[in-house]
Amino acid sequence: MRYNRLSRYDHYRVFHSENEFARGKNHVNGIECFWSFAKRRLAKFNGIKSDAFLLHLKESEFRFNNRANDLAPIILKLFNKSKKC
Repeated sequence: MRYNRLSRYDHYRVFHSENEFARGKNHVNGIECFWSFAKRRLAKFNGIKSDAFLLHLKESEFRFNNRANDLAPIILKLFNKSKKC
């Protein structure tokens, strides 16, 4: 399985072959929702260089995890923090 190569990440499996689609709070809808969000966001760039893909993906992850929040104060706080370094 491809997921075996992700050993440095915590991941949980559901077994569709056994008619399992959720296990506790782990289910396929979460990752499908994220990938739908990320693909729509990344498609706007009309292609991304492979060396920049991870950075764009992490930005999509940040935006997805904070989609209910106003990002302006969060980004300003991060920007001000980076100026001090």
